[in-house]
Amino acid sequence: MGNLKKHLYILSAFLLGGNGLFAGEATSAATNRIVIVEDKRAVHAFKPNAEVVEKMVAKAMIQITGEQTVSNAWRSMVKEKDVVGLKVYSAPGPDSGTRPAVVAAVVSQLLNAGIRPENIIVWDRRLSDLRRAGYGALQTQYKIRLAGAVDEGFDPSTFYENSILGNLVSGDLEFGSKGEGVGRKSYVSKLVSTTLTKIINIPSLLNHNEAGITGNLYSLAFGSIDNLIRFESPAERMSSAIPEIYALQAVGDKVILNIMDSLVCQYQGEQLALLHYATQLNQIWVGHDPVAIDNFGLQELNRQRIVTKTPNVKFNTDIYSNAALLELGSTDLKNLRVDFFSN
Repeated sequence: MGNLKKHLYILSAFLLGGNGLFAGEATSAATNRIVIVEDKRAVHAFKPNAEVVEKMVAKAMIQITGEQTVSNAWRSMVKEKDVVGLKVYSAPGPDSGTRPAVVAAVVSQLLNAGIRPENIIVWDRRLSDLRRAGYGALQTQYKIRLAGAVDEGFDPSTFYENSILGNLVSGDLEFGSKGEGVGRKSYVSKLVSTTLTKIINIPSLLNHNEAGITGNLYSLAFGSIDNLIRFESPAERMSSAIPEIYALQAVGDKVILNIMDSLVCQYQGEQLALLHYATQLNQIWVGHDPVAIDNFGLQELNRQRIVTKTPNVKFNTDIYSNAALLELGSTDLKNLRVDFFSN
């Protein structure tokens, strides 16, 4: 990695209390790993180059698995009979949410690895968000499925229970029900609990005003359940709900890989596409630890705010410390090895 880029990453780690390790440094203490692939040709005017992105994802997969070919890399994680859900974050649209070009690369490679198109499902909380973000074109091209967790309905036997009473809305499983305990359960979508056997998390590097980042933990946890409004305000309710929902066997246990779409880093805006608060990083991050990747993303978001002299965003860091306590991953960037590959 170039000395300047390496210096900037280490500086940002220092500012947030971490100390990331990079390939080529002393890595004997490293207990976790993120692969970063960068190609300066990947994005132009905030639009991805699909051919370049496909090669980036392929390189990342070979590096993270140690396999000799891309197909073997995917076969080491998924089997022919698996129903694989690609969890994206589509609400902000194609420029700030998960970019369809990244997902197209994963879909193409899974197909080449022998996964049938009907066993590949690109999904998010709502099908309407997927269509507005342009994922219908992927469905047409590859004959895969699109699905919304809300649209698929919720599983009455699989839920997260919390003492906070929810204000139920149309679409929630218990909406219109009466009785003691109604509103204290958040039911998991049938898509997640029963249809999918494996999940690949593909969020974008985008800030969230309360959670810090719309990353692996937030995107999957809040994308999988109903009765969600009760956790959104006050913000501290997220600190236990997000990691505990992710920790459900029907949810986080199915995740086999995290791919952070870091082609663009948007450090302000949350669910709005505000590209004047965005920087083209031209990167893809891949790893197995959702907590580590989210924390690395928080570091990068803060670094961009420092560079652009944008006010910092205060958020609830307890989400990530609680996730570590539940052994979902590590917040310790000191023991994070970052393997960086740049074209």
